[in-house]
Amino acid sequence: MTEAAPAIDTSPFAHDGSTDIGVLVCHGFTGSPHSVRPWARHLAEQGWTVTLPLLPGHGTDWRDCNRTTWTDWYSAVEAAFAGLKQRCDRVFVCGLSMGATLALRLAERHGDDVAGIVLVNPAVIMLRWDTKFLPVLGRLIPSVPAIGDDIAKPGIREGAYPRTPVRAAASLRRFQAMVRADLARVAQPLLLFHSANDHVVEPVNSDMVLKGVSSRDKHEVVLHDSYHVATLDHDAPRIFDDTVDFIKRLAPAPA
Repeated sequence: MTEAAPAIDTSPFAHDGSTDIGVLVCHGFTGSPHSVRPWARHLAEQGWTVTLPLLPGHGTDWRDCNRTTWTDWYSAVEAAFAGLKQRCDRVFVCGLSMGATLALRLAERHGDDVAGIVLVNPAVIMLRWDTKFLPVLGRLIPSVPAIGDDIAKPGIREGAYPRTPVRAAASLRRFQAMVRADLARVAQPLLLFHSANDHVVEPVNSDMVLKGVSSRDKHEVVLHDSYHVATLDHDAPRIFDDTVDFIKRLAPAPA
């Protein structure tokens, strides 16, 4: 008998744990906390304080996303980060796709206040030829077909929007350019997971991040059995366990 896929839960997630370690988890563009909720729960099971916000314009309808910009998304994760920083001694930031881009921006802006970052298929550039026309398209059409549920594991859905909001995508493209320009400011320890077969984000994105950051402590893990939404795919357990090992190495428990 085939196991039923979990229902799509777009609500935010929060767990009050220890004050030693806090972890901020960020979901991707047109997605919701559902795509990274198992990751956040696994981190919460370690006894850490974990926050997974729902980004503005997400988890509802793609038309709502067109009413928001990158500043709204970044402000939401920055506020969540500030809340964790007030409570916890060390704060780590994790993200999938655009969530990884948001994590990079936090690292660029907040320096040593970010203890380390974990990225899964970060999105810092769009290479498709038509993406350069997004600002113009946004004035002509509200949406285009989306590429969702890029998951190798059968029967699993991420619950992303069925349409890509064009004005919001144009704002994301501007945000990516800002993050790329400041990659050298990222000096924190970095763990990057990269799917060998990703039908949403081009492989050059991970290479660009690894070459652009100043981090001396950086490590890439290639995922051979997952597509873009790797946090819901076959390699999810490895992502979760390696994230725990990464954080424990950098912030060992008090004797």
